[in-house]
Amino acid sequence: MPRDIPIGNGKMLAAFDFDYQLRDFYYPRIGKENHALGYPWRFGVWLDGEFSWLNRRNWTLSLDYVTDALVTEVSATHAHLPLRLDFTDTIDYEKNILIRRVTVHNLSSRPLSPRLFFHADLNALENENGDTVFFDPKNASLIHYKGPRYFLMSCATASTLGVTHFSTGIKRHHGLEGAWRDAEDGHLAGNPISQGAVDSVIGVHLDLPPGRESVCHYWMAVGEKYSEVEELHRLVAQIGPDRLIGRNIDYWRHWVSTGDRNLDGLSPALVTLYKRSLLILRTQIDNGGAVIAANDTDIQQFNQDTYSYMWPRDGAEVSQALDRAGYGSLSQRFLNFCTSKAVSFNYSASILDETGFLMHKYNPDGSVGSSWQPWLEGEEMQLPIQEDETALVIWAIWQHYLIHRDIEVIRPFYSPFVERAADFLLTFRDDHTGLPLPSFDLWEERRGIFSYTTATVVGGLRAAASLSRLFQENERADTYADAAREIVAAMDRHLYNPDEGRFARGILFKGGRQTLDMTIDASLLGLVTFGDYDPLDERIVRTAQTIEQRLWGKTGIGGLARYEHDDYQRTVTRNDVQGNPWVVCTLWLAQYRIAAAPDLPSLEQALPLLDWVAARALPSGVLPEQVHPVSGEFISVSPLTWSHGTLVATVLDYAEKAQWLGRREALPLAPLPGMDMG
Repeated sequence: MPRDIPIGNGKMLAAFDFDYQLRDFYYPRIGKENHALGYPWRFGVWLDGEFSWLNRRNWTLSLDYVTDALVTEVSATHAHLPLRLDFTDTIDYEKNILIRRVTVHNLSSRPLSPRLFFHADLNALENENGDTVFFDPKNASLIHYKGPRYFLMSCATASTLGVTHFSTGIKRHHGLEGAWRDAEDGHLAGNPISQGAVDSVIGVHLDLPPGRESVCHYWMAVGEKYSEVEELHRLVAQIGPDRLIGRNIDYWRHWVSTGDRNLDGLSPALVTLYKRSLLILRTQIDNGGAVIAANDTDIQQFNQDTYSYMWPRDGAEVSQALDRAGYGSLSQRFLNFCTSKAVSFNYSASILDETGFLMHKYNPDGSVGSSWQPWLEGEEMQLPIQEDETALVIWAIWQHYLIHRDIEVIRPFYSPFVERAADFLLTFRDDHTGLPLPSFDLWEERRGIFSYTTATVVGGLRAAASLSRLFQENERADTYADAAREIVAAMDRHLYNPDEGRFARGILFKGGRQTLDMTIDASLLGLVTFGDYDPLDERIVRTAQTIEQRLWGKTGIGGLARYEHDDYQRTVTRNDVQGNPWVVCTLWLAQYRIAAAPDLPSLEQALPLLDWVAARALPSGVLPEQVHPVSGEFISVSPLTWSHGTLVATVLDYAEKAQWLGRREALPLAPLPGMDMG
């Protein structure tokens, strides 16, 4: 089940599913460790002998955020129980505390005495074995712990502070489902301790006069030792949970205001989605700099792994979008992560003479992540890399400098990373064609020489040349710039098909032979973004037209597929559906229309594509990786960080181009510095 309304602070992340069950809970890094492991943390209500767990089958749910804040706004009504529940959740921006406020409304004309049940299915250190949960009479709380991980849970009403009703138990062992079953009769057994594979439930009893409401709070403090969580618990009791919620609303509204831009001409839905995307992006970025692709563990059902890794390519594009939106500190952390942590963990230097490249993906601590890209093909060793991931980090460093003009910030990135990485791009080339040597494509499915990858290498080398000139390394800069020009010329010779008047996806190798891969692929639009091709170049225009004609969904909801006959999580097998529509691919087409627009009426042709994306978002603003081509149902993971980062970048592309065109049409001004509008 896809995730919705994530909340976090860069060290803790909680992600709920469509049933408003917490399903993924990360600490002390975003993406690692997941102490929920995808198991649901339930919330239940007992009233007058009837019990109901909160889910879409039994309740009508509305999941959203408080305006401009990483604070949830959830409401629930039941078909039979005369109650309305309003929930507010947040993770404090500074302290590792999750806080939930529940407002219970009595919709009847008689007094009611509902009982609320907060369930926790903790699997400390990503393992359900060897956990302990006990009632702590000192703090009137439940505490789960294992090793250096402590989770203290407590609650309060208007008249009481601390846990008075609780249950601990064994889960998923010898036929026992868990302590949550103990809640279903409205009474909790009060077992003071359980060990092994354990869960727990806290009960809160309320009394509501007719037509009135009552409020209770639940919180969880997380740390590495008992004294740490005890101190956080006392902080909640001292400050008050409502004040903590209020300060988080205020904080996030100040935070998101940094990204305010002139977005005239865009619909209110798009403006809202832009702001929500910035907030959602923040939940997926670890304080140590790792931009995590997605934290939705349901994908494990597909391949026994998750997206909780840092792909340098995705991170570089998200980093550049955040830079442009005004969040340079987050971008700087990512660039530092790539150029120090990730590089220091690379094992390639001890195995190969080749150095300077980034690996497939990384864990949130910088260690090398899992991979399916082999080191061996036949009897020959090969590099299990996607070359675009190295190139785009260099590109992102230069983009960071262009925006902030702070040479001191990028100086530590230059010699240790930019020089080595650019030298790798320079030498990892075919002597005969001048193109980059084979690597895996951005979709991580095939090995060859690809137009998208080649364009990013051009962008990386040009960025390296600019950075070298900045540091007065003029001879090195000339070498990088010359290589970039040579590669563009090689693309024109070897990756352009004059018979079809468009660029090929790439060159594939099989049985000692090479063939031109003419598969229509949305990534070819990257020739403009990174390869600096003129969007009005006839070859590019023909390529873009073919992409739209062949990959746009002709039936159902529309949207752009990745490439022809894309089978990844394919849901509909028909000739008129090339694959599931992807958010990033549809946004790439919008970016192309923006880049190619010579005037304001032409620019507006990008709006239907942006509106298509806005229509695919959940009410909370969460965007997935891909959607069902007919129903629009979310497929794969959500939220996908790459989708949100590309949405931010595309909205800014539109706003900046509209501003430039408006000025040009008002007065004969020269283009703004650094802007190439074709």
